[in-house]
Amino acid sequence: MATLPPTDADQQLMPEPAPKAPSPLSFPDYRWYWCARFTAVMATMAMVVVIGYQLYDTARTDYGMSIREASFQLGLLGLVQFVPLAILTPVAGWVADRFERRRVAIFANMIDLSVAAALGWFTWTDGLTLPLLFVLAALHGVARVFVGPAMSAIAPNIVPPAVLPRAIAMSSIAWQSASVAGPAVGGLLYAVHPTSVYVFAVLLLALSAFTIGRVRPVLPPQAEVRRHPLREMVDGLQFTWRERFLLGTITLDLFAVILSGATALLPVYARDILHTGPEGLGFLRAAPAVGAAVVALGLAFRPIERNVGVKMLWAVAVFGAVTVAFGLSTHFWLSLALLVVMGGADMFSVFVRGTLIQLNTPDHMRGRVSAVSGLAISASNELGEMRAGSMAAILGPVSAVVAGGVAAVGVTALWAWLFPELRRARTFEPQFKQTG
Repeated sequence: MATLPPTDADQQLMPEPAPKAPSPLSFPDYRWYWCARFTAVMATMAMVVVIGYQLYDTARTDYGMSIREASFQLGLLGLVQFVPLAILTPVAGWVADRFERRRVAIFANMIDLSVAAALGWFTWTDGLTLPLLFVLAALHGVARVFVGPAMSAIAPNIVPPAVLPRAIAMSSIAWQSASVAGPAVGGLLYAVHPTSVYVFAVLLLALSAFTIGRVRPVLPPQAEVRRHPLREMVDGLQFTWRERFLLGTITLDLFAVILSGATALLPVYARDILHTGPEGLGFLRAAPAVGAAVVALGLAFRPIERNVGVKMLWAVAVFGAVTVAFGLSTHFWLSLALLVVMGGADMFSVFVRGTLIQLNTPDHMRGRVSAVSGLAISASNELGEMRAGSMAAILGPVSAVVAGGVAAVGVTALWAWLFPELRRARTFEPQFKQTG
């Protein structure tokens, strides 16, 4: 049956298409924020790759430890970075919700800058020891615990809500591209001269502090009645515990990465399995970030909109399966390729999880919930390194990595059953609007 063309009156009644959200980079504050994030992460990643190699090499060369004994020291390195995170996370979340967030981020950058300067000095004077490396690594953990909640809570305040998913994806591009360049540059600079990597880190951290200072002040939210600081810290933990959707989202990453984390053992693979030295270690550390940067770039220009929960679960399962393959590989280029895929899968889950957490949390709670999420991420990384180092000391590095990957796949299946809210998350909209 033929239909008549719409009249002018009909056209006036038709809803206009929704305007396309602008790019986050069209906001000057976000550009400064992006630069600050990129430079800080690049400095940190350049430091981290060298600290791990220096500790493993010191344990093997200066202390005469075996591969398994030195692997256990790498596990301890993760533990000493986690302890300040576990203790200070409630404080850091409260600070991010009560004080001007830019200043908190600058303060944390200055702590990390001091750590980089100290590492550079002791490397230059050939004064590094295992206890000193552990102490400086713990101070690095202190810097991370304060910078994470502050930086995460700034982004929603400098872009409109409609732009936030793309802003998170572009922030992930900053993180992942810096994570590509940082380890590679760090490894190459260390091969040229061990001290140069720390000079490089000091300069970048100073630049990061300057650029975050250019963002307009992000004042503490005033949405709730202020109570005792300890009460407010507990509120953040209780809010996350009560909201099953947030709890499932955060703990999925926590347990999957604790069980499957292989990053701590990369110095072992570089030195004694793949035989590539510090240069190869830099590329191994950068490889996951290559895959993550590619995925983040795709999500920035074409973010996913449907079935986000199921896709997040599949991404974590793929991460675990590829970890198994990496653990069994003895070829450098195959190992690099597997790490690229691993990073891409991880980035996909990180993007979905980060967007869901930000959009399902009230602004006056974002600092504390971001701190809880940051604690889970850091716990998964640092405790995952401890798990990997301990298992490598008992079973050997290859068995430790393979067993962890298998366990991560199992955790994903278990969480899909325990938290059906994750499977039912269709879009990024607050979940109570979808299920209430």
